[in-house]
Amino acid sequence: MIDDYIHHINQRHAMSKTLYYVYDPLCGWCYGASPAVSDVLETPDCRVALLPSGLFSGERARPMDDDFARFAWSNDQRIQRLTGQGFSEHYRSGVLADRQQLFDSGPATVALTAVSLTDPSQEFTALKAIQHARYVEGSDVTSRTTLAGLLTALGLDQAAAMMARPDEGLLGANRDRVAQAQTLMQQFGAGGVPTFIAEAGARRSLLDTGAAYSNPRSLAEQLQAA
Repeated sequence: MIDDYIHHINQRHAMSKTLYYVYDPLCGWCYGASPAVSDVLETPDCRVALLPSGLFSGERARPMDDDFARFAWSNDQRIQRLTGQGFSEHYRSGVLADRQQLFDSGPATVALTAVSLTDPSQEFTALKAIQHARYVEGSDVTSRTTLAGLLTALGLDQAAAMMARPDEGLLGANRDRVAQAQTLMQQFGAGGVPTFIAEAGARRSLLDTGAAYSNPRSLAEQLQAA
């Protein structure tokens, strides 16, 4: 299925280079890489195809206990030092200190799939809005109500309506996208997110994610050189 998807993208964008971005909406490192992805989107003849990994959803979701909260905050501070992306006290007190809120990216992943089905050009914008809501405003982006409100605020009313009442069509599309992401990661031996894979013609290559944190231009430069 992933090869059919990639072939379809190639047919539509034969002259461009594609950055496949495998992400999770609750991944702090993905948030840290957002400036680099934005830079690719502004680079001529380069496009970004987003695929959610499901890394922190379903069976991989977990409670937010004290130990995990301390680990997450320590990791987040490292990301902030490397990238300049902010993690606020609202996030620390409203998300990491909330013992009723699961660490579960499933709802946000479904919301982003709804955007991919209705207005795919806005998926990265929606991802950034979800990240900002969580890491800066301290909002609960595991809540379907919160997520539907975020999509409505972006003018993505159709996606918001789908998120408010997810049906099997949306959930099936979400499972397919996660399967595509996981297949692509397996093909390149990638164990985590963010994973960035460049495609130029028939050639694909795994990019150096680490360089993108200190130099947001790195992804675009690697993609152009692919």
